Amino acid sequence: MMWGYGDNYGWTWLLGLLLLAGLALLVVLAVRVFSGGRADRDGPPGYGASGYGQAPGRTRARDILDERFAKGELTAEQYREQVRVLDENR
Repeated sequence: MMWGYGDNYGWTWLLGLLLLAGLALLVVLAVRVFSGGRADRDGPPGYGASGYGQAPGRTRARDILDERFAKGELTAEQYREQVRVLDENR
C-alpha cells in the first residue's frame, strides 16, 4: 500500500487540458493582433457589408455613400458633392 504517496498523477490530465486551452487562446490572440484587428465584422478583410469585394483604395465612407445613392437617398448632385469632399480629404 502506498497510502497516497508515489506516482499518483490521475488529476494532471486537467492541468494538461488547461495548458492546451491557454496555448490555443494565445495563438488566437496573436493572430488577431498581428493581422491588424478589424473594427467592423462584416466579413473577411477587404469586403464590404454586402459581401462583395471592395475596390482597392476605396474607403468604407465611399461605400456607404454609394449605397445611399443606389437606394435613392441622395440626388446625383448631392452624390457628386459628397464624392468631391471625400476625395479632398485624402
